[in-house]
Amino acid sequence: MDGYSETVVEHFENPRNSGALEDPDGEAVRSNPAMRVHMMLRVKDGVIEDVKWQTKGCPASIASSSFASEMVRGWTIDAIEELGKDSVAEGLGGLPAAKMHCSALAADVLKAAVGDYRKKAAQSDSQAASV
Repeated sequence: MDGYSETVVEHFENPRNSGALEDPDGEAVRSNPAMRVHMMLRVKDGVIEDVKWQTKGCPASIASSSFASEMVRGWTIDAIEELGKDSVAEGLGGLPAAKMHCSALAADVLKAAVGDYRKKAAQSDSQAASV
């Protein structure tokens, strides 16, 4: 895997947190013609307690999903909304320019999963208030 950092290779060869999270508090799917990323979150008291992902794509997309799932565990949902498009790539030690979209998609889908969490929480609060 020439051109990739040791961190990218490690996360591709030994991905962390892959799989499904039953009944997630928030989830989202994002894709492009080359890849598909599904992130699922468990949130407790506004903090990411668990993250699972399922990704179909190249080594950079799998490594980005794996690294992102480890990186944000313990973060607040507000902090994830501030996640920059280059944050995952920087944490991985960089990606080739042609693969930067992989890390940007991982960050985007995490933010979308937080949006789903907020939507579900608002619906739950609304239903509780009407009882």
